Amino acid sequence: MNIGTLRLDAPARRDAVGTRVGVPVALLALALVGWWWSQRMAMDADPGAMTGMDGMTSMQASMSLGAFVIAWVAMMAAMMFPAVLPVVKLYARAAALGRAVPTAYFVLGYLAVWAAMAGPAYLAWRALAEPLADGRPWVARLAGATFLVAAAWQFSPLKSACLRHCRSPLGFFLRFGGKLRRPLGAMRMGAVHGAFCFGCCWAIFAVLVGLGTMNLAWMAVLTALIILEKNARHGEAIARATGAALALVGGLLLVDTSLLVHLT
Repeated sequence: MNIGTLRLDAPARRDAVGTRVGVPVALLALALVGWWWSQRMAMDADPGAMTGMDGMTSMQASMSLGAFVIAWVAMMAAMMFPAVLPVVKLYARAAALGRAVPTAYFVLGYLAVWAAMAGPAYLAWRALAEPLADGRPWVARLAGATFLVAAAWQFSPLKSACLRHCRSPLGFFLRFGGKLRRPLGAMRMGAVHGAFCFGCCWAIFAVLVGLGTMNLAWMAVLTALIILEKNARHGEAIARATGAALALVGGLLLVDTSLLVHLT
């Protein structure tokens, strides 16, 4: 089945209310669970200072890869689920009309892409723990360079191409939908959308890793920017403005490495 055959004016079934209301509520509830888990991990790092670097170093020294993967997926759910709500709602409508398997398969495929990124993120997180805690100048320069790379990516043609797919759910489905009555087909489609989201946001998450990964304040700021660039009317302009802001912070870090302590 190609989702291009889905008529947007098709009569609603009895479960139409569940599609319009239940799916967004479920997705946002999962995002809230992700935020709760991220907050818990940050508090476990240092009960007295949610983002304190001494506590973060202690947690990084003891957390296994498996535990980090769980925390990473929770963080991805917290940050990305609100942004991908339009495309999930469109898939859910196809599922409600009996033209696709349940929405959970699509979401699992989407999360699988982000879960695959947990390994590299874990290695970087562990490697930067002690240098960040010690405030070593080279770490600030590395963070500054990461900000500049992220800024350059915000203006790149590849970023623009990925963002166009994310901002056009129907266009994405028309191009990549197929075999959605099979779980593997739905998971594949979720993974493809996850790949476009990764193309949009990988540099922003690299910045987050460089600043301590589970820094809740930065998570909130970057989540807001991701939601706006994917869904706001002037999302592409917001993406470029984000790039300019990242470039400014990166430049300041290269000039004055002591600023890193104020960012973490």
